[in-house]
Amino acid sequence: MTGTPLHADVAPLAFLLGTWVGEGKGSYPTIAPFAYGEEVRFWRVGKPFVAYAQRTWALDDGRPLHAESGYWRLTGDRVELVLAHPTGVAEVTEGLLDGTTIALASTSVTRTSSAKLVERLERDVRVVGDTLTYEVRMAAVGEAVQFHLSGELTRAARER
Repeated sequence: MTGTPLHADVAPLAFLLGTWVGEGKGSYPTIAPFAYGEEVRFWRVGKPFVAYAQRTWALDDGRPLHAESGYWRLTGDRVELVLAHPTGVAEVTEGLLDGTTIALASTSVTRTSSAKLVERLERDVRVVGDTLTYEVRMAAVGEAVQFHLSGELTRAARER
């Protein structure tokens, strides 16, 4: 929200603020490899958290793929991320902030009765200048933790 101050408790996460756009790729033993377009937005809400929304689309025809939304919180150098996925999965991850690098691992993953089993998620996020890169590893549907997604996004707009 324009004009809303960034809460002091999450000031170290200011490097995330804005809209990021780019492309990613993914694979997993249970699906064919794929590529996608992506937009991620981080914004301040005046409270001790940063709001987050993500959406992806197919590069060939623009059809919607995945989306997620949630909140990033900070306690010292400890980052907490709470996410909801439209696939019926809710995720709580925690980890460390080191400058503009964040390494997270799930502490809880829960799901609706119709959602696929996801047992663990790990996320690494790094920002250098106006480039955000990430990698997601996952343990799901009986597979061990392994690479699932990576992407490179460029800051398209700064939050004012």
